[in-house]
Amino acid sequence: MTGSREIFVGGLPPDADEQEVWTLFSRFGVVEQVTLIRETETGRSRGFGFVLVPDACAQTMIDGMDGRELREHRVRVNEARDKGAPAPRRRY
Repeated sequence: MTGSREIFVGGLPPDADEQEVWTLFSRFGVVEQVTLIRETETGRSRGFGFVLVPDACAQTMIDGMDGRELREHRVRVNEARDKGAPAPRRRY
């Protein structure tokens, strides 16, 4: 049985909406859900969110979307991690 994986998306334009992110990611596979994090008071996007995708699509989406530009904003994409977990080390 296959599951789903949550992908972190940062660096989004403040006026990006769920449909725009859904459309962008769906070029690389199946998107199950998009959740953008918003300011409580204003409802304005905080510039990041999460995309839920099938396990089989996750790495393809991360590879295809990380560093891509969305309206002059460079989007950062990686596998979501628990809030308390340390950041993954990048090898250059």
